[in-house]
Amino acid sequence: MASNTSSPDGTAPDETNGSVPDATSDDARSESETAPTEAPGSEPATTDISNVLLVTIDSLRSDAIAPYDPDRHSPVLQSLADGGTVFDHAFATGNWTPFSFPSILASEPVFARNGDIGVRGAETLASVLSDAGFATGGFNAANGFLTSHWGYPEGFDEFEPFVTSVGSSRYSRYLAAHPTVEAWIQLATSPIRRLGSKLRGDSDDRPFLDASRMFDVEDAATEFIDDTDDQFFLWVHYMDTHTPYVPAPRYIREVSDGLVGTHRMLHAHTRTSLGWEVGERTLSELRTLYQATVRQVDASVGRLLDALDAAGIADETAIVVAGDHGEEFQEHGHLAHYPKLYDELISVPLIVNAPGADGGRRVTEHVGLDAIPPTVADLLDVDAPADWRGESVAPSVRGEGDPDGDPVVSVTVRGEEVTEQPIPRSMADGDLLVSVRDAEWTYIENVDEDTVELYHRPSDPTQQTDLSTDPSDEQRAVIERFAPVAAEHAAELRDREAEAAAAGDDGDEVDADLEARLGALGYR
Repeated sequence: MASNTSSPDGTAPDETNGSVPDATSDDARSESETAPTEAPGSEPATTDISNVLLVTIDSLRSDAIAPYDPDRHSPVLQSLADGGTVFDHAFATGNWTPFSFPSILASEPVFARNGDIGVRGAETLASVLSDAGFATGGFNAANGFLTSHWGYPEGFDEFEPFVTSVGSSRYSRYLAAHPTVEAWIQLATSPIRRLGSKLRGDSDDRPFLDASRMFDVEDAATEFIDDTDDQFFLWVHYMDTHTPYVPAPRYIREVSDGLVGTHRMLHAHTRTSLGWEVGERTLSELRTLYQATVRQVDASVGRLLDALDAAGIADETAIVVAGDHGEEFQEHGHLAHYPKLYDELISVPLIVNAPGADGGRRVTEHVGLDAIPPTVADLLDVDAPADWRGESVAPSVRGEGDPDGDPVVSVTVRGEEVTEQPIPRSMADGDLLVSVRDAEWTYIENVDEDTVELYHRPSDPTQQTDLSTDPSDEQRAVIERFAPVAAEHAAELRDREAEAAAAGDDGDEVDADLEARLGALGYR
């Protein structure tokens, strides 16, 4: 998703050098007395894995966490990787949330069913598991694209997007659309609040601006774990790593030299929000803030794992962690996640930690995020619908075989300018771009402009050298192999678009409150 921070594209976040603290934070939740979960009779099939926790992290690029870059500071995610399986080449199917999540929760490409960016009418993962007798809970930290307007509550027994009304006053609507201003207000009062927390004996884990709704989501998920006696599927979506980056001060100190603090937020966000040039200092500060938000989410995931342990079900619960797309730091001229299909936006982490499977496994074959629904269903011994596009990678997790090797297709829609508003929500909003990837090559085609790009990622990891202009025989063979895949995908999307138009389905208008929340994330 594009954010309200407009400026250049993504380089790798800063390296971290903080010490590794205990994965459980000072304000970790008190232990629950809930008895271990038992299978609900004959409804779901009895397996060694009774439950799945799916954690999705907005704007999380793969090289932002320790399992993909040893210089990063994410001890909880590293622990999950050490005990599970890491997919080295996992790719999102779009550059922002609405283009990526149809694959994550419904195993289908965006636009491919009805020309819409949502999942209304789809056989979602939650609906399939609910029909199989599992309890289902979904908690989204206020991403307006993952709401009832686009069909995401379908199949969830409990669903809360935490997208509340922003109020009718001019002031409240202004703050909703300018969250960094609220961050500055909160920062000005933070000494008083820190003193109050110290006097009460509280920690400083909670962000000084809880715009990410991290603790609302964490508390809801913990309550779901504590109160659910059936086998379950639980989905949690974090927004901390989405711009603007507003981490708690302690995490800024953890991922930096410890001598600087929240003034970095003021300096970096002031320059970007005013549209000033982003120099090396500002870029470095933004990277540091981003890494601090990664660590903030990392700690929250640790507390969810503690909740599973306290409920006595940790050893029967599989954990799946993924980023929905990446983030740019000027690799290709912008910040945030504008409509491009390079690796800083498409290469994402995918970790599966499953009870009974050997840990420390690395899978080098490429996979798409549409593998998540069939993988979760496979882990829970539930049949996947025939309409799902992805293939389960549970056999790879169990050491029984590699993924199928089909190339991963990703799409975006780009207007006349990369940073053009409004953010595209349909194929009519600009040119259709389609990328095709395997573990080594990236092919990108602007379908409407009939232009192509080709990159060899092992020798050019940031995709700076387009090989399509004067390809070698090997490179020409790659183009000839990938071009039909892109063409077939584009044709399918255009067919669905035409069918939707013929049916008079132009999509519903988004209400003012939801538009204000989308505006707060940079979606005009």
